[in-house]
Amino acid sequence: MTGRVLLLLGTKKGAFLLESDAGRRDWRLRGPFCETWPMNHVLADPASGAIYAGGGNEWFGPAVWKSADLGATWSHSSAGLAYAEGQDPVRSVWSLAVADDALYAGVEPAGLFRSVDGGASWSHVAGLSEHPSRAEWHPGGGGLILHHVVTQPGDPQRLWVAISAAGVFHSADGGASWEPRNRGTRNDYLPEGQRYPEVGQCVHSLVMAAGRPDRLYQQNHCGMYRSDDGGREWRSIEAGLPSTFGFPAAAHPRDPETLFLLPLNGDQKGRYVPDGKAAVWRSRDGGASWQDLRAGLPQKDAFFGVLRQALATDPLAPAGVYFGTSGGELYASADEGDSWRCITAHLPAILSVETLALDG
Repeated sequence: MTGRVLLLLGTKKGAFLLESDAGRRDWRLRGPFCETWPMNHVLADPASGAIYAGGGNEWFGPAVWKSADLGATWSHSSAGLAYAEGQDPVRSVWSLAVADDALYAGVEPAGLFRSVDGGASWSHVAGLSEHPSRAEWHPGGGGLILHHVVTQPGDPQRLWVAISAAGVFHSADGGASWEPRNRGTRNDYLPEGQRYPEVGQCVHSLVMAAGRPDRLYQQNHCGMYRSDDGGREWRSIEAGLPSTFGFPAAAHPRDPETLFLLPLNGDQKGRYVPDGKAAVWRSRDGGASWQDLRAGLPQKDAFFGVLRQALATDPLAPAGVYFGTSGGELYASADEGDSWRCITAHLPAILSVETLALDG
């Protein structure tokens, strides 16, 4: 039985943790951790309870931090987080994922690394960087970054990654070989007749539906999409949304038909919530229809953005939903988005939000 819930935040000035009981009413904030390095992604291994934080920049270099005691103490390592001599250096870790006994790190410039010793050392998953399309990958607005790693529960050989601006790639053999999976997602910046390339799309978020590993949802720079075959084909599910543009998506922990989004007003209109009125959008039917959830969220003069990994759910019933803003506010719902409240403010810009449920 769940006794505690932790929220794990990556920010521009370190990692932060918030803790509450299963009622999720009162929250205690701890941090900043990781010596206030920029932390792009913080998550936990639910099996061991270890917390990992990935980040860095050109000044600090890349590293993955680890806490085995829920944030009381931390260590970090960058051993092996480097490309071969003569290649562009790794600037930062952008994403993390746990798959059985392996830990993955997506980095900038876009590439994938694996650790089999809990983050103490890393090896380059060279098959992705050696894909024949590599010369066609170009930086998005945030750089050429691998910002999502999705693993299939029960089958660690199956991996999906999301790269801006290259698209989604899939491996069925643990990263030895890869294939693009972008058919049906468009690039509005290409000439008419060329807007559905094999690679070159600017995917923003990639999540897997609960209990259905071939059901994927993708928020793209140019639309919102769903795939029911592991990304081989995508179809648009943006009808009914206020914008085709946004960054984060979050799947329900149990219901594969339920998805949460936070659309922004467009890539060239400020990239804040539409009309300065905050809303999380929820679908209960796999994206066929959408409902805007606003109760408790600011409905005037809200000009914040929410980044690609800053929306998350917890596994409780009803599920909790959380998002962090570019202005350092963290909003929480304990009823699957029906009502909201701000549970902390004045943090550095929040880059990622993840959850960890603990027994007792």
